[in-house]
Amino acid sequence: MKTGRLEAFSDGVLAIIITIMVLDMKIPEGTSFEDLKPTIPIFLTYTLSYIHLAMYWNNHHHLLQAATKVNGVILWANLNLLFWLSLFPFVTSWMGKNHLERTPIILYGIVLFMAALAFKILVLCLVKNEGEHSTIAKIYNNDQKSNITLLSYIIGIVISIFHPITSLILYLCMALIWIKPDPRIEKVLKELE
Repeated sequence: MKTGRLEAFSDGVLAIIITIMVLDMKIPEGTSFEDLKPTIPIFLTYTLSYIHLAMYWNNHHHLLQAATKVNGVILWANLNLLFWLSLFPFVTSWMGKNHLERTPIILYGIVLFMAALAFKILVLCLVKNEGEHSTIAKIYNNDQKSNITLLSYIIGIVISIFHPITSLILYLCMALIWIKPDPRIEKVLKELE
């Protein structure tokens, strides 16, 4: 089957996840800048999660542009990714409302790791389905960027036990590395045009 339906479904789920996150941000009672102070951790965690979700949406879109077909295994791998992404509103809210305390940040790191692992599993399923000489296999041959990301999230989880804010900085760096669509995909797709 073609990739269009999978992509459309994933786009819809991601839009809902972002909507849930923003709706969880409550408007302060007062009208002064001082009244906004308690919302700063909530806004910062929302921003960090929004960047991650945008990064996943962008890279997911590019990934599916390189694929030609999907099967049942890929559908389940994609649902696995969407499951972990659907936990972003919960961990984001918990982290923000508890003013960036250790345990919520540890759980946030675990969800980030699992989402990254799920994305890697989706890539591997697509490569297997398309074949070892496919466009997608060429792009993701020797995928060091994903491996470094997974390792960085593990390091971030450990760091968050001792320095929670430092781990958040590491998570932001990982998101910024992925914010630009994978240049390997764009390069290979241009060559095929």
